[in-house]
Amino acid sequence: MKILPIDGKLSLSNDGELEVFFIGTGSAFAKKHFQTNFLIIKGDKHILVDFGTTGPVALETTSGLEVPDIEVFLPTHSHCDHIGGVEYLALMNRYVGMKFLGKPKLNMIINKIYEKVLWEMSLRGGMEWNEVNGEGKRLGFSDFFDVVRPTIKMREPREVWEVNFGDIHIELFRTNHIPEQAPSPDEAFITYGLFIDGRIFISGDTKFDRELIDLYADRSEWMFHDTQINHNPVHACLPELQTLPEHIKKKMLLVHYPDGAENNPIDDFAGWAVQGARYIFD
Repeated sequence: MKILPIDGKLSLSNDGELEVFFIGTGSAFAKKHFQTNFLIIKGDKHILVDFGTTGPVALETTSGLEVPDIEVFLPTHSHCDHIGGVEYLALMNRYVGMKFLGKPKLNMIINKIYEKVLWEMSLRGGMEWNEVNGEGKRLGFSDFFDVVRPTIKMREPREVWEVNFGDIHIELFRTNHIPEQAPSPDEAFITYGLFIDGRIFISGDTKFDRELIDLYADRSEWMFHDTQINHNPVHACLPELQTLPEHIKKKMLLVHYPDGAENNPIDDFAGWAVQGARYIFD
């Protein structure tokens, strides 16, 4: 893994290596580090994963990109630090990108189950009533997004979906994030983490889940894991992650942390994930 700074504006294409760029690495309430949203780049394809309330500012601040530069979006779950900027993203694309820049609708990577939840419970109220579409109806999900559908890979020991976008292969695995009383991913609200190209694990938001870590640890070259410093009922915390075997911690970078967390020593891990850095896996 190479960790490189950007030189000016981040390029949304490369020579074909897998690249992950965090526009933010913070928790829901982080300001210094923004919220944990990131870009996957490989060849001529890119995917923006999550876009929270700090997303529009974070994107420009850390990458030099502007919202109309984004063409593909993947949401992991419906908390505001992961989808709070999606309405901005979609409206900007429709009324600036499509009307003035000649861009197509945004692609969204999402399964049918979560599409319904995302539209009906989060996006519809602010996006449906802006105008009527060409059929004389209020706007719907398909007026903003072209869907790229993952397919189910397995349901046991947990639900896993997979999708290819260009040369990027992603597994989306269910995590046990909320509510705090949920005993398993199947009984939790829809939340996903990612396994990219059979190499890179990004936990997404999750409680400490040793079963999940063991499912992917041997196959992962590097792992990025959700982290809080002190005990938290819906996120993994540092003392829990410190119980992992040394060989796992040495390839694990910690992400989704509160402002100031980076002052804590974590010599047994690979480090804190850094916003604005290009993580390149060749």
